Amino acid sequence: MTNFKNINVSELEAMLAKGGVRLVDVRTEAEMARGMIPQGEKLPLHLLPIQLNGMNKNATIVFYCQVGGRSAQAAAFAASNGFTDVYNLQGGILAWAQAGLPLAA
Repeated sequence: MTNFKNINVSELEAMLAKGGVRLVDVRTEAEMARGMIPQGEKLPLHLLPIQLNGMNKNATIVFYCQVGGRSAQAAAFAASNGFTDVYNLQGGILAWAQAGLPLAA
């Protein structure tokens, strides 16, 4: 059983519109250079274990990557370390782009 929730692009849009969401991009720097979801912050997956202790365990956090695999790993890792409101964007940034939503440089 996972302790995080998978969400789709529409659900992420609604969450971002409400505010109070930390959106974390766990792709590599090279992937991020090709575009990010505008509200996203950079935290490559390999750095997550180092940065996790400095993050608010009660914050709403959505992880995303290219298609959803690495971000599911990040979400599972955060949930297993006591984070309580964790989400994974299914389909990743590809689903975001395919929905015609904007990308930031």
